[in-house]
Amino acid sequence: MSDKLLVILTFLGSSAALVFAGFLTAFIMKQNEGNDTMKEIANAVKEGAAAYLKRQYMVVGVFFAIVVVLLSYLVSKGYLAIFVPFAFLSGGFFSGLSGFIGMMIATRASSRTAQAASESLNSGLRVAFSSGAVMGLVVVGLGLLDLSIWYTILNSYYSSHALPHGLDKIGAITSTMLTFGMGASSMALFARVGGGIFTKGADVGADLVGKIEAGIPEDDPRNPAVIADNVGDNVGDVAGMGADLYESYVGSIVATMALASAAGLGIRGITVPLVLATLGVLASIVGTFFVRSGEEAKQEVLLKALRRGVLVAAAIVFVGAYFIVQKTLGEHMGIYWSIVSGLIAGIIIGFSTEYYTSHQYNPTKSIANSSATGPATVIISGMAVGMFSTAIPVIVVGGAILASFYFAGGAADYNMGLYGIGIAAVGMLSTLGITLATDAYGPVADNAGGNAEMAGLDPEVRKRTDALDALGNTTAATGKGFAIGSAALTALALIAAYREELHIFGKDLELSLMNPRVMVGLFIGGMMPFLFSALTMKAVGKVAEKIVFEVRRQFKEIKGLMEGKAKADYASCVNIATIGAQKEMIVPSLLAIITPVAVGLLMGVEAVVGLLVGGTVCGFVLAVMMANSGGAWDNAKKYIEEGNLGGKGSNAHKAAVVGDTVGDPFKDTSGPSINILIKLMSMVSIVFASFVVANSLFK
Repeated sequence: MSDKLLVILTFLGSSAALVFAGFLTAFIMKQNEGNDTMKEIANAVKEGAAAYLKRQYMVVGVFFAIVVVLLSYLVSKGYLAIFVPFAFLSGGFFSGLSGFIGMMIATRASSRTAQAASESLNSGLRVAFSSGAVMGLVVVGLGLLDLSIWYTILNSYYSSHALPHGLDKIGAITSTMLTFGMGASSMALFARVGGGIFTKGADVGADLVGKIEAGIPEDDPRNPAVIADNVGDNVGDVAGMGADLYESYVGSIVATMALASAAGLGIRGITVPLVLATLGVLASIVGTFFVRSGEEAKQEVLLKALRRGVLVAAAIVFVGAYFIVQKTLGEHMGIYWSIVSGLIAGIIIGFSTEYYTSHQYNPTKSIANSSATGPATVIISGMAVGMFSTAIPVIVVGGAILASFYFAGGAADYNMGLYGIGIAAVGMLSTLGITLATDAYGPVADNAGGNAEMAGLDPEVRKRTDALDALGNTTAATGKGFAIGSAALTALALIAAYREELHIFGKDLELSLMNPRVMVGLFIGGMMPFLFSALTMKAVGKVAEKIVFEVRRQFKEIKGLMEGKAKADYASCVNIATIGAQKEMIVPSLLAIITPVAVGLLMGVEAVVGLLVGGTVCGFVLAVMMANSGGAWDNAKKYIEEGNLGGKGSNAHKAAVVGDTVGDPFKDTSGPSINILIKLMSMVSIVFASFVVANSLFK
């Protein structure tokens, strides 16, 4: 396949995703917004989310400006190619843009979903899922667009200019393209951490005073933090998640392209991940047409509807990938089975997460049953479920790594095996368009429930939106498990790419476990996810405390608020959460960027390899545990609210609310941010490799 045809195919895949996202947006905007109260509530959430993102982008803009100056200095000293600062900026821009577009659609879909749910459950599902599909398709569409633009620019430049020392043309192209992965990762981390602190600070604050102290329902309009809670769902679970998975998507593709060069596959090795991603776009679009449900508001029925779309998309990729590999790498058909390994691993992780977080299965029911003896046993059982749930993903990812390595021919050619691991990550993420749709739909359903409650709609509407919301908790947990699993494979591919980058600079590595620098790097890497999680959870606690004090103040000082005769000051809580999130996100985010460079300069590149391996192993397990514990706690509460074990207002329900409150930062702040942490550390290590090699205390 020629370079021109490859770019055309990638551009067509990008266009198909963005055009279909536009079609779905038009469908959503045609839906009825509901009555004036519903419109007012939705508008308040939309304005709050937009104001938050505007302030976040100003803070992140300062960071990007500083890094661009630093990268430009390294370019002037000959450490980096001239395109690196621009690639870094474009990666951050497209990552932020994908999250911003998804959030703007989500905030417009909430009242429309509530109104559609008043007509039928299936109508509500269609609107909410369409909003999620816009997010998914925008991420893959912009990702492929960014890839095709940079490949075109770099291919043209290096066809007529001298190549960097030690690199062929493919190596020069992919080496620079890895930098826009660093830009995307940096934006994703700020978006995930900042959005996660905002959303869970507001959510925890609203629950502690509203549900536990005042005894009023969730999303009650009397609660001053309720709008901030709904804003948080959009800035954290939509904008943050979109930026996160954009980074995962392009990161896996670029890492595999870099490994193609090391494996000697040239343009053919680059063709497979790009055309596979294009096939995944088309498969995701087809899969969206299979998401339909009846009117039975049971989680197993709704799960089946979403699962159908994902499995159809996976089946299309399963078949289509065979012909892609046959036409491009016919003598290496084992690559096909590497792709299948990643695809199947993603599906199994999804089913495993569903089992441990959905309240139709025993693990979550056991947490709900433990609420009979109080909050302490809810916390204990939830932690145990989360820890137990790590076994299957670890075994599955381990199996996928071994299978993809040996299927690709790793026994005979180590670099081919590494390429197999990279392409397995691309296979897992190939259906991201629809997988992300099932995840991003959840916050829309959650906001729709809040809209229905605050607008005083018929209880049947809230019953339907609650069913959609409970499903969203499970699909969100599934999406996080999927993202974390793909992060493990992608991080391993990036570590391999880092090793290849060091070889280019003539650096021979001594990676024996008996090397004390490797061992120290492993310890620091293993510690990083815990330190990072501690900082982000503490940040949620600080913001939640301020929200609690503000809600208590309003309940005390605004006469008639608790009786429903006065209106709460929602803006103050939104402002508190915004300022707190912006302040608290800086330290944990910078930690991920500074640590790899500092370790390399002080202890050498062998210590950096240890850091990356330790961070990947511990981060993967910790992220799965936190995401699944949080999802299970949330759905245990929902299970009781459906009328089981005494229902709403019972002692069991109050205990489950405590569990849900603890689980909020687990599943929506710290857990999902860890997968960005482990990939960003690898990206930073690759970009600064030449500088670290030249200036390390250990040569």
